[in-house]
Amino acid sequence: MFLDGENWSRRFAEITREAWRLETLPQYLVPQEAEEFSAFCEGRPLAPYTTSAYSERVARQRTEGKHQGRVHIVTRPLSDYLRFEFSRYYAVHVQAGDHIRILDVTDRPNPLEGVQDFWMFDRSEVVLMNYEADGAQINREVFEGDVSPFVEYQRIAIAESAPFEEYVNGGHPA
Repeated sequence: MFLDGENWSRRFAEITREAWRLETLPQYLVPQEAEEFSAFCEGRPLAPYTTSAYSERVARQRTEGKHQGRVHIVTRPLSDYLRFEFSRYYAVHVQAGDHIRILDVTDRPNPLEGVQDFWMFDRSEVVLMNYEADGAQINREVFEGDVSPFVEYQRIAIAESAPFEEYVNGGHPA
């Protein structure tokens, strides 16, 4: 089953414990970000980003004892998109309560080589995020099978990664 619109939004609204994501690409083509990303690449100033519906939901759910997190697999030098995402969104999302971690595989083998992007909800449902090679989203597809491999992918990703703030404050460029 493919997800969009309300069926997709409901997954986040109905979590009881956790929504978690693995991000594997150096770029995501997000139409809503195109103008700001272009300005960033051209060195033009951007209006401050302080909150969004996303960060407000994360903060609200955090007060309800629910968690949201992600691990983004990267290699250096960071792509323009990753530098944009790190500087524009990640710090604000971390402040809201999003548990963002970075798995830098520049100087070591990727422990999750071949694993595609996905969201996992309450460790009971997985939604595969299908993308073109350039980061354009194709669709979101509910995984119809045993989620235990994805729980293991999450365990590995968290164990092998660093918290976002530690990563960017540890000398790695944002």
